[in-house]
Amino acid sequence: MKAKQWCLAAVMAGVAGSVSAGEGSFGWLYTLDLQPKGTLEFEQKIDLTTAQAAGKYNLWKTKTGLEYGVTNNFQLTGYLNGYSVSANQNYTNSDACGGSPPCTGGFGVPGSAAGGPYSKTQFDGASIEGIWRITNPVTDPVGVGVYGEVTKGTWVDAFEAKLLLQSNFLDDRLVVAANIVAEIEKYKFDESSKESMVDVLYGFTYRFAPKWFAGVEGRFHNDYSGYYFNSHTQRANFIGPNLHYAQKDWWITAAWRYQIGGSCYNDGVAECSGGKVWDSHGKNQFIVKFGAPF
Repeated sequence: MKAKQWCLAAVMAGVAGSVSAGEGSFGWLYTLDLQPKGTLEFEQKIDLTTAQAAGKYNLWKTKTGLEYGVTNNFQLTGYLNGYSVSANQNYTNSDACGGSPPCTGGFGVPGSAAGGPYSKTQFDGASIEGIWRITNPVTDPVGVGVYGEVTKGTWVDAFEAKLLLQSNFLDDRLVVAANIVAEIEKYKFDESSKESMVDVLYGFTYRFAPKWFAGVEGRFHNDYSGYYFNSHTQRANFIGPNLHYAQKDWWITAAWRYQIGGSCYNDGVAECSGGKVWDSHGKNQFIVKFGAPF
């Protein structure tokens, strides 16, 4: 009996240890390290997309949120969102520029601003997301979970769903994860447009020293016109490193990914030039995340 109790305690300790801080050890990948039941964590995300075909393009996104462990296997998070865009003569595609490149464009830039510099910063509504962990990567060969997020904003309305996969190796020092993502979006910063997206996010991170993780993560991105994945308009690949540091009462993660190539099709051809996809993308994307449980 004592042996059984000890084994159960060890398993529960392993589960709790893996999720005690709800740490986000990747930049953009979601894992199954959730908040324990009844606990809260503050989280701040700052994301920068920069460098398009020419000129200047900086797109900042912020998400300020609270995570709550409803149960040990179900987590809810509420976010307040913000956007800031600054662009000038960043598009070189003749189709996008009405035959007279360069011009100003990209996510957050209305068509009326194509002839000159444009900048705008604003609060942009809220999001609520939920994650249900079906199996735990600490106690099972493969952790499986599902994710859903609803966003209502001034610039964008969206619904996003993800299948979360994670396996831990080497006594949890090595974490391998993947997310399969589907999203529908309504852009409202210019003429209203409906789009859908399918992404595969993948990566690994390794604890190379106490409190420190480092790894690599990538994104295989696909855009479609309409809410129902009607016509394929974009495809792009991104990859880059991540770095994570955690203390008992806080953690921080930084990541960068570089667009190694992309293509545009059908109605999306105006969003490409130089073998890369622009729109809401750039040559470089950076993210910094900070979390503090309380």
